[in-house]
Amino acid sequence: MARRRGRSGGRGGGTRSSGITVQIDGIDRLREQLADLTPTIRAAGFKALKESAEAIRADASAGVRVKSGNLQKSAKARFHNNQLRAEIGWWDPDDLYAILHEFGTRKIPARPALGPAAASERTRIAARIQAEVRRALS
Repeated sequence: MARRRGRSGGRGGGTRSSGITVQIDGIDRLREQLADLTPTIRAAGFKALKESAEAIRADASAGVRVKSGNLQKSAKARFHNNQLRAEIGWWDPDDLYAILHEFGTRKIPARPALGPAAASERTRIAARIQAEVRRALS
């Protein structure tokens, strides 16, 4: 309920007017329609997330040092219970050296691949989400 203050013409004796009530016809139907959109929008967001995760994975794979080609082949994106969350990286025990290349050691200079790939995609993900939601709603 919206309220507004009235004026009394004199000093200090302000009075309050009655509140303004607004009723929106069809609000229940609007709520139902919005609830129906939620899965559609969520699916569009998940599709955009998968595209972004794949772009990060591909950029990181292309940016790693290549000796055997193992890190290029084994970078993966994984998703958690259809949540709007992805993790990109290397999880195989044979790939633990990826972190040494990403951050460096005393003997190996850092050559980050995953960090720059994620930073690059950060500038594109909003546009991906927007495009997917528009596509889903049209």
